Formats: sequence, structure tokens, C-alpha cells
Amino acid sequence: MSANPGFTDSENPHWVRMPEGGVDHLPGDYGPPIIGHTFTALRDPRAFGWKMYDTYGPIYRTRQFGRKQVALVGADANELVLFDRNKTFSSEQGWGPVLNLLFPRGLMLMDFDHHRADRKALSIAFKPGPMRHYAEKLGEGISERVKTWSGKDILFYPEIKKLTLDLAATSFLGIPWGPEADRINTAFVDMVQASVGVARRPWPFTKMARGVAGRKYLTEYFTPQVRQRREQQGPDMFSQFCRATHDDGSLLAEDEVVDHMNFLMMAAHDTITSSATSLVMLLGQHPEWQEKLREECLEVAPNGQLTFDDLAKMELTEMAFKESLRLIPPVPSTPRRAVKDFEFMGYKVPAGTSVGISAGAVHKMEEHWPDPERFDPMRFTPEQVRERHKFAWVPFGGGAHMCLGLHFAYMQIKILMHEILTTNRIVTEPGYDPDFQYWPIPQPRDGLKVRLERL
Repeated sequence: MSANPGFTDSENPHWVRMPEGGVDHLPGDYGPPIIGHTFTALRDPRAFGWKMYDTYGPIYRTRQFGRKQVALVGADANELVLFDRNKTFSSEQGWGPVLNLLFPRGLMLMDFDHHRADRKALSIAFKPGPMRHYAEKLGEGISERVKTWSGKDILFYPEIKKLTLDLAATSFLGIPWGPEADRINTAFVDMVQASVGVARRPWPFTKMARGVAGRKYLTEYFTPQVRQRREQQGPDMFSQFCRATHDDGSLLAEDEVVDHMNFLMMAAHDTITSSATSLVMLLGQHPEWQEKLREECLEVAPNGQLTFDDLAKMELTEMAFKESLRLIPPVPSTPRRAVKDFEFMGYKVPAGTSVGISAGAVHKMEEHWPDPERFDPMRFTPEQVRERHKFAWVPFGGGAHMCLGLHFAYMQIKILMHEILTTNRIVTEPGYDPDFQYWPIPQPRDGLKVRLERL
């Protein structure tokens, strides 16, 4: 299925059909007819993945959501798929079945030369000048919101979810908080919820119907603004995208700008919400590390005014964030589809096969991470990083598809941590370890109960 609605597999220039019985020779099992292991994997994806790995090894076949799939597990598997020296693995055909009706032509759903060209054009939005502007807007919004949390018991996940949506309105779109931003946020949330809904067609009263309606609203909202934004030279991310050009100097088409904006808001919002929640939980559970980060925050900006240039000095905070991403990666697995035959661990896999790699698995492998369940930011000292397999830590993907906004993520988390830790202490109940929903993006089922005690 293509990332473009109405654009079928057979019309895709890279599309190849998997031969009949093409992966039956691989270790693994398909489970019951039709449904396969779908519900088992959904109920506890981590337990299912480890059981299959322990039983069959680093390559195995399975059936989920009505499709035969092959899982490739480990750092070598990540390198094969993400580095993709031979342009074997299609991201468009991997993510398309999940996102094609809602976020078509988003950067993550592009392949090879098309992806390279658009990624290069969009990188204008992440240069130092625009990033300084985003940092200022993020700082203002985060400071204002943290003040309303201070001294209270809160459910952190829904609170940070609201904040990241509002921050997207200011730093991404350049519009103030208010009714206009609220309507955009509602449409956007409907699209995200539809992407993981059971119904994959916009039938009446389904999440997909609401999501498709949300996409229609945002498309109609963004499209007429593209030309206006090009003339106004605004500093927000949407305006930067509107002015992005290809190598030949031509501007991205209006519909391309709109599709990239829709997708980027989705990718940034849900992953930041998840990863910020995980870090806050871990700092609440490990007060000794919370104190170390607080000391760094106070040392970096003793007057309380964190600047863009200060962010690079928050090395321990960045290491703690990386460790939280290791323990609970916001994108636990990554789908692809092979457009060429390939080999892995001595097995031949035919073109047309749906394959997946797992950050959630490789991040817990003892060969790379001794005592893997322990929270230890010191795993990310430069010396430790040099000694590890380069693809043993992949929360932002890798290779050509490395997350374009990863430095924006670091920036937002550092500003958030500085604001929280210099004014409050994160407190959780002794022994508190909330149950997590790990698919499609991790979140605590109870919303994460924390108390922010004023310092």
C-alpha cells in the first residue's frame, strides 16, 4: 500500500510482490489462520517479541494484521535495514498501510532519491537561526505551563500532551494559543488516533472517519496560507517549510508543504509526549539522578535564564534523556518492505517481504547493555558510546532516515527539564512503577501520577 491515497502497490515504481510461500522456509510460525499472532502481540508486544526471539532466534516469520511478516532482531539487523547500502528496504511501503490515508507523502513515508531531495529541502527549518527562535518560544510556553503544575499532584502524561500540542501551535505554526490553535489541535489528535484505529477505512462513526475529516480540515487550513507565508518571511517552522527549495532553486509545491507539515506535527508531538513522560517517571524513581541533573541545570544557568547557547552544556541531562529513550523508546519497532532479495543470518529473504526491526529489543540486549533494566545515564559517556555497536541504540532511527528533528527533541526536553528541576522536585510514591501500554507509542496506563514539590 502506498503512502499516497489512491496510489496502489502495483503503481509504485519500487513495488514487488512476494512470491507465494516466499518466507515459509524461515524459522517461526504464523499462528492461527488469518488473525495469526495479532492479538497476542497487541496484548503484550514486548513479551511476544522476546518469546519469538528466544524460540527462533534473530530472524523469524510471523503473521499479524492478516499479513506475513519477518522480524529481524539485533544491532546487525538494524544496520542492515537502516543503513540500507543497497536501497533494499522501502519505508513508504512499510509505514504506508498504517499512515497512508492520514499523513501521505510525509518525510518518513518517502524512499531513496525522493526522500533525500525533500529531506535536504526541509533541513532549512533546523538551522541555528530558526532553532534559536524555537528555543525562545518553547522557553516561554514551558515556563508558563510549569508554573501551573508547581506544588500540585498531576497526571503528567495528559498534561505534557496538552503542552506539546500548544507548543506546536507557537513554534511550528507561529499562531497564539486560543480557539484557532484548539481547533487545529482537535483535528490533529483525531488524525493521530485514527492512525492506530482498528478500522482502516473511513467508515461512518469510526476513528478513521474522524481522522480523514481532520486531515481535510488541516489541508484546507494550511494550503491557502503557503503563498502568504512565503511572502511574510516568518521565523516559525511552517513558514520555513513554505520557503524550502530543491537543489534547482524551485520551491516545494503547496501540497508537498502541507503534507510535510501535517506529518512533522504528528511525529514530533507523540514522540516528545512519550519520551518526556518516561524521563520524568525515571527521575521520580531515581532521586539521586534527579539531584545530579538539578545541579547541572543550576550550574548552567544560575540566574534561571536558560539561553540557546546554554543547551549544549547540559551534557548529563542529555545522557539521562538518551538512557530513558533506551529503556522506553517512543517508536519501539520500525516497519519496512523489501524491494530486493536480501540475506540475513544465512537466510535468503525474497523481495516483497514485509520486515520489521525492533529498537525495544536491541535496547535491552545484555551484549550491548549490561544489567539492561537498570537506569544508568553513564552508559552514554563518549567512551561507552565508542565501544558499542553503532546500531545498538536507535530511538531516532538511522541512516538516511535518521529523524530530522532529533536536535529539536533534545532542545525541547532540556528546556522542560531545566524549568521543572530548578523550581520543583519530582516525587513519586515509593515503589511506584506504572503499567505501560507499549503499542503503538508507549504511555503509562494511569497517566503517570507525580507530585511537583516547590523547591
